[in-house]
Amino acid sequence: MSYQTIVAAFDTPAHAQAAVEALKAGGFHADDISAFDKDRVGMRPPGLWERMFGGGLAQHEADVYSQSLDRGGMIVSVRVPDSEVAHATGILDIHRPIDVHDRAVTTGIAPVAKVEAAAASITAAPIAAVQKVAVSPKLAEAHDEVLRLAEEQLQVGKRMVESGRTRVRRFVTEREVSADVTLHEEHADVLRRAVTDPKYIGEIDWADATIEIRETAEQALVSKTARVVEEVALKKIGSDHVETVHDKIRRQQVEIERLGPDGRPLTPPRA
Repeated sequence: MSYQTIVAAFDTPAHAQAAVEALKAGGFHADDISAFDKDRVGMRPPGLWERMFGGGLAQHEADVYSQSLDRGGMIVSVRVPDSEVAHATGILDIHRPIDVHDRAVTTGIAPVAKVEAAAASITAAPIAAVQKVAVSPKLAEAHDEVLRLAEEQLQVGKRMVESGRTRVRRFVTEREVSADVTLHEEHADVLRRAVTDPKYIGEIDWADATIEIRETAEQALVSKTARVVEEVALKKIGSDHVETVHDKIRRQQVEIERLGPDGRPLTPPRA
């Protein structure tokens, strides 16, 4: 698998950092993404950009990168497989990178002819793709025959948010309970009967005497035992659903109309 390094220059660190985060959200690994500002690059010896981004870099492109850093901008690069070049480029374009060729012409770094010749000679240069926005007024003056069309692309990312919590709390309650129990009691009952049998007539025992019987009664005894009757636990159950994101993207189109010498249309307008 072959790889390319896509490079984009930004006028502000905020746009650059937003582009870096978007690349990560788009599935590109952080180790393949680099961001450079003025302090990180340092003195910038001759040929620095060519060594970092490849030998196909034109001089005016290197000068634009250096100028961007001097003005407080940042350079972002990402190493991607050939199959992901369009994906990475689309993400970078959303965050308004510098149009390197436009900037080279409008700032006087290189003349128009030199920029066009360099762009025509490079078939796969590791530089940021042309920004898909309308050209600046200065560049329009230099290229009055060029009309660039822009098209927005929809990029859908994902982020994890907290949607709620489930909490299980253990606490103690009390309730009234009752149980029936049969209790046995034994009590003394005094029995008295008249004696008429003559055989009991005789000697009488006049000594004091006592008889007794032990009375008993059962009482209810209460004891309690505890045992585990249920277990409660929490676990996460994942599910996926498809959500359709609706938005509008803009696209610039052209209408071609041929006019005669008198200014009247010769043919109906066509796209």
